[in-house]
Formats: sequence, C-alpha cells, structure tokens
Amino acid sequence: MTLQQLEYVLALDRYGNFAKAAFACNVTQPTLSAMVQKLETELDMKIFDRSRQPVVPTRDGRAVVEQAKEVLYQTRRVRQIVEEERGTLAGTFTIGVLPTIAPYLIPLFFPQMMNEHPEMDARIVEKKTEDIKRAMANGELDAAIVASVEGLDDFESHFLYSERFLAYVSVGDPLFAKDRIKVTDLTDEYLWLLDEGHCFRDQLVKFCNLKSATRSKKAYTLGSIETFMRIVENGKGVTFIPELALGQLNESQLRLVRRFILPEPRRDIIMITRRDFIRKKFLDHVVGRIRQRVAPLLQRTT
Repeated sequence: MTLQQLEYVLALDRYGNFAKAAFACNVTQPTLSAMVQKLETELDMKIFDRSRQPVVPTRDGRAVVEQAKEVLYQTRRVRQIVEEERGTLAGTFTIGVLPTIAPYLIPLFFPQMMNEHPEMDARIVEKKTEDIKRAMANGELDAAIVASVEGLDDFESHFLYSERFLAYVSVGDPLFAKDRIKVTDLTDEYLWLLDEGHCFRDQLVKFCNLKSATRSKKAYTLGSIETFMRIVENGKGVTFIPELALGQLNESQLRLVRRFILPEPRRDIIMITRRDFIRKKFLDHVVGRIRQRVAPLLQRTT
C-alpha cells in the first residue's frame, strides 16, 4: 500500500469517474485503474462498485476511503510543518471560494500572487458554503473565502472586507427612476434571485424580508449573478450584485446600479481555516494581499 494509491482512491471517490480522477492526478486512466485494482487485491476487497455510474465506494470501501483521507491529511501536515519552519510559501494550497465571491475577488489578487511566488502551488475551487464546510472538515481544503454567516464556529475566522449589496435595475422597471431604493420598494415582480443554498440569496432574503420571487423562479431555475445581470440589461426585472462587482462594470452598466437607503444590506467576507492550520505565513500573506487590493476599490464607492 502506498500514499499514491490512497491519492488515487480519494480522487476516484471525489469524481466518481476513472477518466476524471486520472486527469486530476495527472496520470493515465489505465495507470490509475491498475493501481486501485492492485490495492483492492492487496486488501482482498472491492473498494469501489464499478457497476454503478458514477462509481461509488462499496460499504466496506467507504471505511477505506475515510481512513485514506485521514492518512493523507496527516501526511500533508508533516510537509506543512517542515515548510512553515523554513519560512517559505512553497507547497500546495487549496482554497475554496463561494461562486458569488470568486469572479470579483480572485482576479484582483490571484494572478499577481502566483507570478510573484512561482514556488507556491495555489489552487482555487468554487463551492457553496455547506460544501466548503464539509471539505474543510475532511481536510480537502486548506482555507476558504466565504461570507460571514452562522454555523462557522468550528473554524478560525480572518476578516477580509465588508461590502454592500446593490440593486441592478432594468431601464423599464419603476425602480430605475429612483436614486436610492428602500427594501419595501422590492416586490415579487421578477426579482432575479439565486437558487436556495447560496448564502448571498439567504442574506438578501433575510435583510430585505423578500418573498420567494416566484415569477422569476418559474422563468429561470438556478442561474448566476452574471446571467441575471444580462437579463436585467436586456430589459427585465431587478437583481442584486456585490459591491466589488462595480469595478468590472462599464458606464452603461453602472447606470443600472442603485444603492439602498440606510441601513444598507451588506456582507462581511472572511477567510476561514481549520483550528489546527499550520501554514501561518501563507495565511498572513494571502489575507494581507486581499486586504491591500480590495480596500482602495471599496473606498472609491463609499
């Protein structure tokens, strides 16, 4: 049994597909399949049920997968201890980011950071909050950038920035004539909201006391902020955008933005880590870089 075999087992469990797992591990599909099969032969058991698609662990195989997670997590910690003692940024770091944060934040700091520190192997994974919490608990993520909400007490929290929610209003909507809007101005008439499970939606619904936006939901299930922005730009309804998105808008798009009257809805963006996180130098560097890049942008919109 080797650590490499355990890596293949976890990849296959994560992707449920031999080709995708092999691609993620940077090996050929026959190589990954053969190594997993070799481990099964050594253990005299089937770890995966190959008759199902996607491939899933067998009942006994699930126990092997869970133990593999723990073994590889502890192995990574040994490497991290060494790198932290050396005071370098070298190593592999996987950062989870909410889909409602990533498009506006990641381009601001990630490319430049990677160019300046080629020794750092940082990887970004977009996930919803509940998925991030599970991945953090399993050791699949080293850190995550999320909105501050209830239920994160098990993690260390590091403040990054605070931003407002802004309304994005189509030209034909009655709210377009207002300089600022009140939450009571919002109705169920084509409010384009993200699907359930997004904390961006949950925070807006709670703050603005919104209903379910049923007409919009019937017209478009799921969706994304960018998709809803395109719908608004082409003349239908109202959606909401985070303040950091303003830096990516042109003049015609900025005409559609409306602020709320006080108190304005807003969210705090934080970075979370497990309480046993070792790489403090990496954490301090990323947190500091984000604060440095974001602060001037939000100050311009105050």
